[in-house]
Amino acid sequence: MTRIQELLFEFQDKKYADFQSNLTPTLSRERFIGVRTPKIRALAKKLAAVRKIAESPDNVSLVEEFMKDLPHFYFEENQLHAFLIAEEKDFSACLRELELFLPYIDNWATCDQLSPGVFKKEPEKLLPYIELWLDSSHIYTVRFGIGMLMRYFLDDRFELKYAEEVAAIPSDRDYYISMMIAWYFATALAKQYDAVLPFIKERRLDPWTHNKTIQKAVESDRIPPERKSYLKTLKRPSH
Repeated sequence: MTRIQELLFEFQDKKYADFQSNLTPTLSRERFIGVRTPKIRALAKKLAAVRKIAESPDNVSLVEEFMKDLPHFYFEENQLHAFLIAEEKDFSACLRELELFLPYIDNWATCDQLSPGVFKKEPEKLLPYIELWLDSSHIYTVRFGIGMLMRYFLDDRFELKYAEEVAAIPSDRDYYISMMIAWYFATALAKQYDAVLPFIKERRLDPWTHNKTIQKAVESDRIPPERKSYLKTLKRPSH
């Protein structure tokens, strides 16, 4: 057992591991230690602080070795890795670490919780990388790319071409890609209704993703009742 694994096992809750396993069906139960997210985030902050000030070369090398030791076995190791990346304050360094880690993400939770704060400052710099991520053969890299467009490019930075790019992704490749496409368009309907409504009216998404988008939009508190009523009329037959 590595030192990082020992640190994680100090917070083990087996019942919580069972719960997490049920939420993440793509991973086997043995991949879960059972550590709650706040504990992992706190550990990431502690390790990142030591790494930054280089207070202890041994601890710094421990973090560096962990970041290079891919793939990780435990779900919580992936979570810790994601949170360590998020602690990086230098945009270029953060992006380098992200690019190394993305191919090894193997579940939706790690993918969706990977959110580097430094990207908020200059999200435009992400656009060339998002283009590559959307075209990736790796499921969770694609999902991450969609998530970045949803997070940073649905408000003032929105352009119709971004929605076009998401709609062009083959959604039948994987459930977790289809779900993220639906999530993207449901959020877009809340923020850019007039611009993206044609994607629904013209049935530009596959039937499952189309209907899931409408379902998520109808469940949203950010869409007025009259628009929800209209969206319901656009549902497609299941078969």
